[in-house]
Amino acid sequence: MREELAVRLRQLRDLTGRSLRELARDIHVSSSSLSRYFSGQAVPPWPTVVALCRAAGRDPRPLREVWERAKDGPQPSPVATPTVRNDLPHDVTAFTGRRAELDALLGAARSASVVAIDGMGGVGKSALAVHAAHLLTADFPGGQLYLDLHGFTPGRERVEPAEALRVLLAALGLPPGGIPDGVAERAALWRSELSTRRAIVLLDNAADADHVRDLLPGAGQSFVVVTSRRRMVELDGVQPISLDVLPTREAAELFVESAGGARPGDVGEVLRRCGNLPLAIRVAAARLRHRPAWTLDTLVERLREGELTVSDVFEMSLRQLDPAQRRMFGLLGLVPGEDVDAFGAAALAGIPLANARSLLEDLVDVHLLQEPAAGRYRMHDLLRQAARAEEAAADPVPPIARLADYYLSGMLAVKKLVEILIPLPITVSQPPPALPDLSDYDRVVDWMNAEWANVTATFSLAVELRIDAPAVGLAQLATISEARRGGTGQLWRGLEASMPAAERLGDRRLLASHRYLLGAVLLRVGRLAEAAPELAAVRVLMAAEGDVVSEALTLLQLADIRLYTGDAEGAVELLREATALLSPREAAVLVRVRTGLGHALVQLGRYAEARQVVSEVIETAHGLDRQTERMCLDVLGRAALGLGDAPTALDFAEQAVALNRATRHPVLEAASLTDTAVALRHLGRTEEAEARHAEAMRILERAGEPHRMVRGLLPYAEACLATGDPDAAAGHFRTALEIGTGHGLDYVVAAARTGLARVS
Repeated sequence: MREELAVRLRQLRDLTGRSLRELARDIHVSSSSLSRYFSGQAVPPWPTVVALCRAAGRDPRPLREVWERAKDGPQPSPVATPTVRNDLPHDVTAFTGRRAELDALLGAARSASVVAIDGMGGVGKSALAVHAAHLLTADFPGGQLYLDLHGFTPGRERVEPAEALRVLLAALGLPPGGIPDGVAERAALWRSELSTRRAIVLLDNAADADHVRDLLPGAGQSFVVVTSRRRMVELDGVQPISLDVLPTREAAELFVESAGGARPGDVGEVLRRCGNLPLAIRVAAARLRHRPAWTLDTLVERLREGELTVSDVFEMSLRQLDPAQRRMFGLLGLVPGEDVDAFGAAALAGIPLANARSLLEDLVDVHLLQEPAAGRYRMHDLLRQAARAEEAAADPVPPIARLADYYLSGMLAVKKLVEILIPLPITVSQPPPALPDLSDYDRVVDWMNAEWANVTATFSLAVELRIDAPAVGLAQLATISEARRGGTGQLWRGLEASMPAAERLGDRRLLASHRYLLGAVLLRVGRLAEAAPELAAVRVLMAAEGDVVSEALTLLQLADIRLYTGDAEGAVELLREATALLSPREAAVLVRVRTGLGHALVQLGRYAEARQVVSEVIETAHGLDRQTERMCLDVLGRAALGLGDAPTALDFAEQAVALNRATRHPVLEAASLTDTAVALRHLGRTEEAEARHAEAMRILERAGEPHRMVRGLLPYAEACLATGDPDAAAGHFRTALEIGTGHGLDYVVAAARTGLARVS
């Protein structure tokens, strides 16, 4: 009779959806008493039954007869009570963080039968599982069983399923003679015994899905938690919980708690050395706790010397890998960037893309690799150290050369969609196994955005390792990305760093292109005194090679220097020389030269002539890349403003802004926003002008382009002065002076001072 009542009470409990502790609190009954009522060991008072019914939203009257029979029925024999074991290890001291994961695990205990916690070695899987199991003890009165399967324990053989089942059945109280020999028979008996109990079982440190398949429950209300470094993707109906390293705040809390309190020094550096990995944090904190005289700086010094030893934790994971997986793991440790995609990994290993993808997924499944975003793979810092140790005896040059050639091949594919007029004789020594789809403009911009940090890191390593051809190629093609996103200073440093490589390659044409790009970049960062002789020397080299296109482009750069220094007449002379070099077949270069001539004529105040020069080529520009079209719009807008037609000037400037946004060129968008602000000033729309100007400055500040900021401040200050707002003009001239002085931009410093003198 009691069992019938206990079944009905357990149904009420399940209807409430509450844990045992929550239910005990709500109906004012102890958890231990509720456990006895639900297991049939005791009959509750009728008011408790009523309270349970109310909590479940049910009428208690139908239960009255069942309760009466149970109350008046025979008492159960003491021998009928099954053995209840609690084998859980001691709960973790200073358990910190993991709130979301802990809530998910506690919630799963009410709705699922099996949860698998996966994560890299040392990430805290066992700590979370044990902590949750202690919290759930009252909810599972049928027993709390724990078994370490030793799937990744150094120096220990794993516990095989047959032995694991024997241990678990014995823990339930079965005598040795009652446990069959075969794995299948033991598994069936285990499921049968577990189905009559409400127990929690923690299977810690499983090697893989096959290791625990026979240990999982069948029917019943028991709950099994599995921990493993490998994802249990092969098991149906198992709820996964994946652990990553701790967030920095939680990692700091764990360290301070484990170390016995705060110490002077930089805890952030300790955490960086530990990679926010809980095991490493606990090891480091324990070292500090037992050395009262140490500060955090002392600990950091020891960590820097390599005293933090957690390599054994990872070694057991590596032993599970086959040779191909282990080779890929070691090679990924050489990757200089933050992450890599499957295409990069295929190039790094020199294997087909499909093979690389399979190996990457294998490594993700055993938590030797992370996949923070779809198709992007990265390695924890401590695992990276272990991976590099794998490749310590190998020559890093071949795999890094293959990776650099992948990025170089990608940039060459980008170049096909972006107009680069200067001939760049770049070659790829080892074409990669595959490239992503780079067939349209948006795809190439997305690819560059995703890969740029990795491209620059690979370039730096190629320079260091003297992998000359890809180092030079990446430096030259970097102009595509840096011109769009900013960072001209970084581009300048890259071209200088790779100049020795360009010289070692012994290709005169390649070296001339490299020097041309260096001169052009020096011009863009405002170092005119260095840019002028470099470009003059390049002009001589290009002429000697008979390369009229490159010579004309070099003259265009030299003309820009003249314009920057106020020598517009000299710029016109150089641009007419460039025009004379070109045939009609060189339409794209001719349009660029003509737009340069238009800028010079605007500076000379010959606005109608500037408009005429550019109007003759704008139709040609429409058939070229859209940035060439934008250059024409710039000249036409400034010429219109000079002719007193501010509305037309504004229209051209807004077209240029839209074009820059469509082509995702924020740096050039800022220049067009400045033109818009100037036109708005002349139209008397001051507030709009200020907003556009401020937007342009924000873009350039984020991009790290001080020279372009000054180039935007000066014309806007002139517009303020021309429209009767000397105070605003003075403010912008002063800002230009501060930036120019701080960055050694001598020619703009002089222009800013001249502007301030005019205001005063």
